Amino acid sequence: MTYDRTIIITGGAGFIGSHVTRLFVNKYPNYRIINIDKLTYAGNLANLKDVEDKPNYKFIKADICDYEDIRKIISSNDVSGIIHLAAESHVDRSIVDPFTFARTNVMGTLTLLQSAREYWEPKGYEGCRFYHISTDEVYGALELTKPEGDPSAKECGGGPFGDDFFTETTRYQPHSPYSAAKASSDHFVRAYHDTYGMPTVVTNCSNNYGPYQFPEKLIPLFINNIRHRKPLPVYGKGENVRDWLYVEDHARAIDVIFHQGKDGDTYNIGGFNEWKNIDLIKVLIRTADRVLGRPEGADDDLITFVTDRKGHDMRYAIDSTKLRDELGWEPSLQFEEGIEKTVRWYLDNQEWLDSVTSGDYLKYYEKMYGAN
Repeated sequence: MTYDRTIIITGGAGFIGSHVTRLFVNKYPNYRIINIDKLTYAGNLANLKDVEDKPNYKFIKADICDYEDIRKIISSNDVSGIIHLAAESHVDRSIVDPFTFARTNVMGTLTLLQSAREYWEPKGYEGCRFYHISTDEVYGALELTKPEGDPSAKECGGGPFGDDFFTETTRYQPHSPYSAAKASSDHFVRAYHDTYGMPTVVTNCSNNYGPYQFPEKLIPLFINNIRHRKPLPVYGKGENVRDWLYVEDHARAIDVIFHQGKDGDTYNIGGFNEWKNIDLIKVLIRTADRVLGRPEGADDDLITFVTDRKGHDMRYAIDSTKLRDELGWEPSLQFEEGIEKTVRWYLDNQEWLDSVTSGDYLKYYEKMYGAN
């Protein structure tokens, strides 16, 4: 079959990447979708079981830092679009091992950019696009400027914890090795647009949640711990505030921006949905207890306050008004609805969760593809 275009999705076996891959494979049968993933601990092909046999889907195990390999993949498959999600993303891991984050997030992005440029530039970049997915953490932190419980909110959807938000023009001020590496990669993408004329777009998104998230992250970790009656470790007093977005809404935004976004532009993607960590955890407990048939509050005693993370930013809040006004995207789910779906998915998919938490899936991929 002849396809209209071939698109690479990097990190397509990961949490957000698998949702984007699934959406593009199902929605665009006229596109050939190539999932490039190194299959590190956060990559799991079981996330894509439902599309692995689709004729327009192809998986290639590759390291985005391997310049020769990436060049060959792009040229031999006549790739015209790259949606770049592959990244090391866990802040705690970046504090312990910043070198890995610099290598993957900075040098991996640069490898993709240069490889794409070499193939696209002679064609005048006609019909090409490099889409780089980043994070709100590059902006640093916002202060808590409203008292707890203040119901006031801006028309754009501002939350109860402050009137200031991250916008597309907010100054970069990363505070962790993870966010510093992502900030650097963002700058490289914009530099390739300004220097070489490459058609690029960058998005900065708030915290995602939903199915297939690796259970070192707060929501799947706590759902699993509630299931097993294990402690729920909360940094500090649990007062840090995050903006949460259901992962399928993020995937929809990526689809819209990839096809309609302006070259060289930046778009913020957020849920207008701020929660203090401790309040989010209490919602998780109530929801999980109800789904598990336990009395309300039965697992409140699992909350355990631990020493705060180094450099822990107090508040993130994304203003995605530009994306709404220019491209018509808005979140589709209310938070409580999204949390309900998420809790039920993890509790209904215990085999997936047990395979990931035990590490059995890594042994399987090492047997199939070799160790990284």
